[in-house]
Amino acid sequence: MKKVLLAEDDFDFASVLKQYIELYDYDVTWAENGEEALTVFQSATFDICVFDVMMPKMDGFTLAEKIITINPEIPFVFLTARKLKEDKIIGLKLGADDYIVKPFEVEELVLRLNNILKRSRQKQSLSSEIDELQIGSYLFDTKRLCLKSNSKIQQLTEKEASLIHFFYNHKNQMIKREQILKAIWGTDDFFSGRSMDVYISKIRKYFKDDSRINIESVRNIGLEFKIIN
Repeated sequence: MKKVLLAEDDFDFASVLKQYIELYDYDVTWAENGEEALTVFQSATFDICVFDVMMPKMDGFTLAEKIITINPEIPFVFLTARKLKEDKIIGLKLGADDYIVKPFEVEELVLRLNNILKRSRQKQSLSSEIDELQIGSYLFDTKRLCLKSNSKIQQLTEKEASLIHFFYNHKNQMIKREQILKAIWGTDDFFSGRSMDVYISKIRKYFKDDSRINIESVRNIGLEFKIIN
């Protein structure tokens, strides 16, 4: 059974959400505020987290920041009643896998959880591939999820590693944004597109010391991961 940590302060909504998600073979642990959720997370193992943004004692964003320090690879989804652009930007910067605005169909949440966990399993296949890939002056360690350059080591998240791996496999060719999104995020919706832009900015910085490597954007078309030998 896939284990979910649900942090939601609305008792009635949380009860309905918990019961419905459990119909799809999920084991849901519910916490009614951020502090309680953090305590629960520290004493148990979960496959994915679902956090309401506005909660007493500790909001969802603060909770996510603390959770990431414990397990940086845990996927998480934010729930919110607000449609503020600033909230979405914060969620993206934290590395959220999805951001759902209330009201929503619970079935939609279940489908998104399924897709996120499916992608997480696919990412684990990296470990069965070649251990190290030479990318310009960098050595990409696919098992330890890091980039090595001279004496520098840049630790990567699973999503960063998956994106770099995808770029490497499609190097020196134009890739449509939709193709990248569906391969790494599983969907090409607006939220995922903004999330991808954040990750690409990070990856550009990781490769900035080698002028032979460049991620070029072609407006409204796609990207090209260029490596000059």
